Amino acid sequence: MRALTLVLGIIITGCAQEGRPQPETTTTPQVISTTAGSTNTTVVPVSEYLPGLEARFHLPAPADRVPLVVMVPGGGWKTADPAGFEGLARDLAMSGILAAAVEVRAAENDVLYPVPVEDVLCAVAHSVAWAGSNGFEPGPVALLGHSSGAHLASLAVLAPSEFSSDCPDQQQTPDALVGLAGTYDVGIVPGVARRLFGVSSETDPALWESGNPVLRAGLRPEVPVLLIHGDADDLVPTSFTTEFARALEVGGHAVTVHMVPGADHHEIYSAGASGDLITDWIAKVDLSD
Repeated sequence: MRALTLVLGIIITGCAQEGRPQPETTTTPQVISTTAGSTNTTVVPVSEYLPGLEARFHLPAPADRVPLVVMVPGGGWKTADPAGFEGLARDLAMSGILAAAVEVRAAENDVLYPVPVEDVLCAVAHSVAWAGSNGFEPGPVALLGHSSGAHLASLAVLAPSEFSSDCPDQQQTPDALVGLAGTYDVGIVPGVARRLFGVSSETDPALWESGNPVLRAGLRPEVPVLLIHGDADDLVPTSFTTEFARALEVGGHAVTVHMVPGADHHEIYSAGASGDLITDWIAKVDLSD
């Protein structure tokens, strides 16, 4: 266990997604790029949901009602840059999903738990409001996270009422969870997860328990969950996903697990590795119940 903790403490440091773009931030949605697709042109507006925190919207073709997927990046709880979601978000939009890739604050911003989870919920609230004011009827609303972002998304889905609702937009309860190579059990990586909590688990065990989604897996059993992991992931072991899935199933959740052959920790959030799995699952599962 100590060896696993040490290894993860080194490797998750490098899990931040790279290539951060620098658009002009504005509270009014602004088109910053256009991408020609096979059936439609996708514009990418950007909007601030909290001061300095952006949501980037990849738009599907017009429809009466569209699923909304809010995407939370990883980064070992040190950073949270959504730039790496560009390809997957574009793929989801081309499949009829409104995809919002969002920034959240992390250790580099001098914030601690529960602030990052509160940011996630504010991002969901803003994404729903933005969609409604821009001609989309969003539904269902799914939270997707990668690595430490999957951990934050899990808490926001399982226990939304336990976090502050002090957001500019009306709070929304997510309908579903998609986790990509998540670091769900923070107790296994205490050295790294201390970035999130600011204290050790020995100093404040109750805080760590409240921030461990594996221990909250019995909450909101009506929520369906999709968990995806690459079987070539040498940064976060697949056991994080299988153990979380087991806890969720015991808690009453309908859980779908996919192990993607040959995908590593970063490839798993590419369109080629997980895009079809996500769109097919959303199409088949009734997330509105």
